[in-house]
Amino acid sequence: MSRFSPARVNAMLLRYVYLLTASWPRTLDLIYWPLVQMILWGFTSRFLMSNSSYVARAGGVLLGAVLLWDVLVRSQLGVSVSFLEELWSRNLGQLFISPLRPYEWVLSLIAMSVVRVAIGVVPAVLLAIPLYHYSLFALGLPLIAFFTLLVAMGWGIGLVLGALLLRHGLGAESLAWAAVFVLAPVSAVYYPVASLPHWLQYVAWSLPSAHVFEGMRTVMFEQRFAWDHFVAAGALDLVYLGIGAAAFLYAFGLARRRGSLMAQGE
Repeated sequence: MSRFSPARVNAMLLRYVYLLTASWPRTLDLIYWPLVQMILWGFTSRFLMSNSSYVARAGGVLLGAVLLWDVLVRSQLGVSVSFLEELWSRNLGQLFISPLRPYEWVLSLIAMSVVRVAIGVVPAVLLAIPLYHYSLFALGLPLIAFFTLLVAMGWGIGLVLGALLLRHGLGAESLAWAAVFVLAPVSAVYYPVASLPHWLQYVAWSLPSAHVFEGMRTVMFEQRFAWDHFVAAGALDLVYLGIGAAAFLYAFGLARRRGSLMAQGE
């Protein structure tokens, strides 16, 4: 059994970077939706700020929530789309006649997810400053915590979706694009968890994202960092990542034993 090789992880990361930079539509797709959402919600917030004293206080919360929500979306898609690139090109068989180990591939998918998040979200965050005089960086150090927790949740979801794609092939491709949005209503992105029906609140508290957005509102409204939400979200992220990694590696091993890696593709 070959030893862990950082060079192989780096080689896979470079492969995904080259795929991304060689196609301007791929890069544009990363930037397009965050900018559209930032502009749409930014102007919506501005309108509401001029018509309600309460919403004037909450305007920055709405815009901040939009930008942080896109961190989660881009993180999950960063893992899923890089994985789909291999299915679309029928490249799994070629990858794994090399010494590449499955967990090294997982690490390269995670690293590429960070690259995609940075490309997709940072331009929107920066453009919000001159357009709306709102800076997400005003959250200070809690922003690092929120960013990390949401990115980690996206990795966990992306790995579970990768397992489903290994098991069901491109027939499950639509899940890669839609799965994270199913969680939006119970993630308390734009409203507190208390607004949900009582029974649905239990579902919300099982998601790291709900704790992150409750923590964000605590910082913005009460000027304090909610350690309880931070710890809960971190613990849940570990569970999500553990489940995601286990499911992915199990599905990969099953596909390899069945000889279906070569059959994956369009």
